[in-house]
Amino acid sequence: MSSKEILILTGMSGAGRSTVAHALEDLGWYVVDNLPPSLLPSLVAKGTGLGGKEYAVVVDVRGGHFFDELTQALDELKEKGSPYRLVFLDATDQALVQRFESTRRPHPLQGNDRILDGIARERIKLEVVKSECDIAIDTSNLNVHQLEKRIGEIFGGGKIQGMRINVLSFGYKYGIPVDSDLVLDCRFIPNPHWIPELRPLTGLTSQVSDKVLGSTGVKTFVKDYVDLVISMIPGYMHEGKKYLTIAVGCTGGKHRSVAVTQEISKRLNEMNIDLTAHATHRDVGRE
Repeated sequence: MSSKEILILTGMSGAGRSTVAHALEDLGWYVVDNLPPSLLPSLVAKGTGLGGKEYAVVVDVRGGHFFDELTQALDELKEKGSPYRLVFLDATDQALVQRFESTRRPHPLQGNDRILDGIARERIKLEVVKSECDIAIDTSNLNVHQLEKRIGEIFGGGKIQGMRINVLSFGYKYGIPVDSDLVLDCRFIPNPHWIPELRPLTGLTSQVSDKVLGSTGVKTFVKDYVDLVISMIPGYMHEGKKYLTIAVGCTGGKHRSVAVTQEISKRLNEMNIDLTAHATHRDVGRE
């Protein structure tokens, strides 16, 4: 049995699988595109012959009936004790429709119907696989370069070591990120938006950060929340979860959530345990 961990990449058509595959290749990974799932166990068994490279496979609906074999192949990997991580790329229906329309290409399951019909069929087909994924990435609001950056943050070191935590700020007015594992609401904190000199700034500036973190009870709240997350990590690791997304929200994703995200990420990285945290800000610059 190979001890090398395989990354299985799947998800919605149009959600960015090709971009992620290319980003992994740029990071030095060996990537197999559109592999029939029935061949997964054989590839895993040969993984040690790839010159020490980390490797990933892309499985999607282009495989036709082969894709229906994915669940069976994953069960076989589990039975053999073969290590793998299942990554699922997703996006909103609106984002997917816009992408297909911009490229003027039909959805693989569209047939003679609308793009939305194809998307709906694919969501049904992927429902079970999505529920079993280890890492979910919502690409709705990411351009190609932002998605490549996200992949570099997650997989830049090759095989995931310890726990990697993405602390992601967002604005509720733009929707909760679908790839969130934990969601933290910062709307109880006084909003710097109502202070004229702070309104045009973001939580990345010291002026806004000091105001947010200096509000009554906020530093204690952040400390307690970080302690809570730390207490959960051993359980996550025991269950094989090595990547965690904490979504931190405020109204517009510009002031409070950004400042709190930066502080949580900073405090997590200061902990003397096997984890790496990084802060990303989904909605900064949208207003």
